[in-house]
Amino acid sequence: MNHMFRLYGALVLLSLIWGLSFVFIKYLLEPAGIWGVVFLRCLAGVAVLIPLLLYRGVPPLRSIPWGPLVLVGVLNAGLPWGLISWSETQIHSNTASILNATTPIWTSLIGVVAYSVVLTKRQWIGIATGFVGILILMDFRVADLFREHFVGIGTMLVAAMCYGFASQYTKRFLSDVDVLLTATVTLVTGVGVGLIGMAFTRGVSLDALWNLKSAFALIGLGVFGSGIAYLLFFYMITAGGAQFAVNVTYLVPLTAIIWGAVLLHEPLSPHMVIGLLVIFAGIYLSTAQTKQKQTQVLRK
Repeated sequence: MNHMFRLYGALVLLSLIWGLSFVFIKYLLEPAGIWGVVFLRCLAGVAVLIPLLLYRGVPPLRSIPWGPLVLVGVLNAGLPWGLISWSETQIHSNTASILNATTPIWTSLIGVVAYSVVLTKRQWIGIATGFVGILILMDFRVADLFREHFVGIGTMLVAAMCYGFASQYTKRFLSDVDVLLTATVTLVTGVGVGLIGMAFTRGVSLDALWNLKSAFALIGLGVFGSGIAYLLFFYMITAGGAQFAVNVTYLVPLTAIIWGAVLLHEPLSPHMVIGLLVIFAGIYLSTAQTKQKQTQVLRK
């Protein structure tokens, strides 16, 4: 019971943090640029995690699976965060967060195709139900998305695919690696990806960053949206499985809408509330098999 409580607590907390991250990205795009956002958020996250890692103790360097960790860093931080930032130059942050919710679909498909994962009928129904909840949140205006800003939509969907592959890969090849080490190397890799991206585009305008709004966004996006968030995310992957962890993307559009209502005074509509209930139903159905296995393990 305590194990499941911690898993769902991490799920809700992470959805709140990442929902707000889409707003912070919008704030930082002008002063930092696409890859500057990646660089700064990863650097701020590293500043939080490295002291914790040093305090805990770094394992022998030769025992660290550098290749898989760096690959996950590219696919779970550096590349998708750059794509999300690029996407938000074309579309609204709420739209980006909604498209991000396709991650469980890609995770399942990648698992089936690349790793021979077998999903139950109930899990497929749960995934479909969660996606219907996303459509309800959008008020079923799917066609409007594809009539404008196609580049923004495409980059956001590719970012979701990156997340899906990284989640499956982490569960299979890094489940025995310390969560803190995984998160730290992931963000260090993201720093490198951001630097490479800036080398071919533009750098960060320090003068433009020197204001309260940008500083607040940087702290929120880096410390919470990267450092603390990745501890929660990798904990959910190792303790609950890849499919459970990516269900956070079902909740992120809702939390992004809530943050918009609280911070930007955007109105809440009935279809958003209905969408929330359908999304929770989808999460329950799609993780039912995982919960049964966890219960059996705990009993053993």
